[in-house]
Parts: sequence; structure tokens; C-alpha cells
Amino acid sequence: MQDKELVEVAKKFRENAYVPYSKFKVGAAVLTKSGKVYGGCNIENSSYPVTNCAERTAIFKAVSEGEKDLVALAVIADTDGPCSPCGACRQVIAEFRIPKIIMANLKGAEKVVTLEELLPFAFSPDDLT
Repeated sequence: MQDKELVEVAKKFRENAYVPYSKFKVGAAVLTKSGKVYGGCNIENSSYPVTNCAERTAIFKAVSEGEKDLVALAVIADTDGPCSPCGACRQVIAEFRIPKIIMANLKGAEKVVTLEELLPFAFSPDDLT
């Protein structure tokens, strides 16, 4: 799957966002090694800390279906520049060692980064030993 196709899937899932408070819709799509794609959107809650980001929604959906070998993630929002994952999402991306992150916006801007560029000093299982 091409990067632009993954971004289009993320864009589609963005429309399902539940954002009654911020009105800030985000969509994400994760590609697995097996070729499956899982999408997600952000889902807000009136108790703000329990809100879930689009990136984590997509990743958790893939993992809950038994897919743990994730090869790329796209995230999109209506931002000035490419939409960057938050810190919590960066750590979840690092947990599953997703090597390619495609950040995009609705205006067509895209930036592709590696996991190491996104979160150079990620906490990992190696830190637990």
C-alpha cells in the first residue's frame, strides 16, 4: 500500500471522530505486515483524561485482532502543517516499533518520519530489565 492510500484511509476514519468538546477531528490508519489496514479516530470524553487519540484507537484495534507486526501509521487532521502524534501516542507507536509514521493534513501536506526521528529516546522493554 502506498503512503497516500494509507493517508486516505486515515482521512476516511477522521470523519467518525467523536469530538463534541474540542471539535478537532483526527484520523489514523495502521498498516500491518500481513497487508491489513486498521483505522481509528479520536474519541473524546467529558472526563478529558480518558479521551482516546486516533492513533491509539487504530493501533489497539489492530492488536486486538491479533496483529502485532505493524509497519506504517498515517495520521491526519485539519492543521496548518502535518499532524504530529502526541506524546502518549508516540510511546504506543514505540511499543509496537512502527518504523514509518506518515503525518498529514487536509491541505495535502505530508511528512514521513522514522520511529527514531519521532521519539529518539523512547522508553522500551529493555528499560525494564
